[in-house]
Amino acid sequence: MAEKHLIALDLDGTLLKDDKTISEKTKKVLRQAREQGHIVMIATGRPYRSSEPYYRELELDTPIVNFNGAFMHHPLDSSWGFFHDPLDVKVAKDIVEACRSFHFHNIIAEVIDDVYFHYHDEKLLDIFSMGNPNVTTGDLLNYLNDSPTSLLIHTEEDELKNIRKHLSDVHAEVIDHRSWAAPWHVIEIIKIGISKAVGLKKASQYFNIPPERIIAFGDEDNDLEMLEYAGRGIAMGNAIDKVKTIANEVTLTNEEDGIGIYLSDLLNLKY
Repeated sequence: MAEKHLIALDLDGTLLKDDKTISEKTKKVLRQAREQGHIVMIATGRPYRSSEPYYRELELDTPIVNFNGAFMHHPLDSSWGFFHDPLDVKVAKDIVEACRSFHFHNIIAEVIDDVYFHYHDEKLLDIFSMGNPNVTTGDLLNYLNDSPTSLLIHTEEDELKNIRKHLSDVHAEVIDHRSWAAPWHVIEIIKIGISKAVGLKKASQYFNIPPERIIAFGDEDNDLEMLEYAGRGIAMGNAIDKVKTIANEVTLTNEEDGIGIYLSDLLNLKY
């Protein structure tokens, strides 16, 4: 495969092993791919501050997709552009207000690197503290004044469907929502039409690489649009069934170097 490919990598459950590290073998294959002229980029639901360590570890020099496509920039080239497509703050506050009718543990709003907690929560604070964000705690109806990049509702498993049904019934025209994988029962809300595929399309146009020469790896429902957009949408062995169904192929799990082995076979690289 001499033609240049764009390789898009989800992080959690895909590039990262369960202990949140990148295996040395996969890292070696990605390095070789770049040396051969292929382009490697990250497309994640994480904010940039908590994906930056992996960006640096892989020594990337490409744009990065964060917040599932709601934020995209080039960490090494400010002239590349800055894309931020947040949820309307009025819609966000309507959702916070509606949550009073449901049982929930917390609501978190992120405005790029500003994090707002509806309630103080040590466990979630620990998860969101990577990269030292600016943290505000208090009723979001009072403290949230800017349009959030994403809104997260932490609830119980049996209440998740009820809240998602309300969101679909009332806000379907302005938001998209997904749920996180266990053990966290979290609903993630972003502006409608936003997905990793939106960011991947921008990169595709920038690098002048058509979708048929894009290889994308993912495991969760926030990867669906990206895998459908890519000419080769690859599901990890540990992916949810929905992802495996729409993927072109299924590789090994994130614990078994699924990315490294697939790319070494496809691009004739040493594993």
